[in-house]
Amino acid sequence: MTNTQLTLIQIDNYGPWTVTPEPRREMDLQTLQSRLFADIAQFVGQRGGYAFFTRFDNMVAVTNGLDADDHRLLQESTGNRYPVTLSLGIGVDANPAVALEEATAGLQRAGSAQDGDRREVLAGTPVATPSNGDVSIAHFDVNDATEKYTDQLNEFDSFIQIEQGYATLMRYLREEHGALSFFVGGDNIIAVTPEMRVDDYHGAIDHVEEAVGVDLKVGVGRGEHAHRAGMAAKHALEECRHRGTAVELGETAGEVESE
Repeated sequence: MTNTQLTLIQIDNYGPWTVTPEPRREMDLQTLQSRLFADIAQFVGQRGGYAFFTRFDNMVAVTNGLDADDHRLLQESTGNRYPVTLSLGIGVDANPAVALEEATAGLQRAGSAQDGDRREVLAGTPVATPSNGDVSIAHFDVNDATEKYTDQLNEFDSFIQIEQGYATLMRYLREEHGALSFFVGGDNIIAVTPEMRVDDYHGAIDHVEEAVGVDLKVGVGRGEHAHRAGMAAKHALEECRHRGTAVELGETAGEVESE
């Protein structure tokens, strides 16, 4: 059974800060957001986790393997180097969507994201002892994206096609399985999933193909933290390319296929 630990990373009072004492230059804000995300991704990644930018003022990380001290260190490091602070909510559940709801509720109980008095909240309790099957990562890739889109369409139209596939997959996996999907660049989507059968992944791929005409394949991996699960998923995706299949499970995910 999966036991996903998710951390909601929320910049404190960010909206009001961007217009105080007057509106700040948009490219300065974009630079700050991108650098902050890069630092968070590096911090979490060095500890076996994954981070996703979502809306940038709110970010989501898979943090199995990170304890409360790690979270406090992230807050301290950010506060020392940036003009903004972070509040962190931690949630744990077999279903990633439920884990994120738990993490979100912890921050909401502490105050609004635009509450000027809310600073560096740390809510929630990390997993006490991570185990090998806690995290399931599904790495989706668009089939023949270069030939179909990049080499045929202008960049914006290519972007529309890829984003339509992502949006459709994101909604389907969230509503049908409680999985959380994130666009990670190019034509790649990473989903944090609960336990799902091979047929469930085929169902998701078929839905996207039928709805928006985007053809996907996916490699799935399991591990005690996101990095290990994600590497298994990447190798499984390479098996898809080698075998011409739509769904492959990595070695650590073999138990999913038999359930």
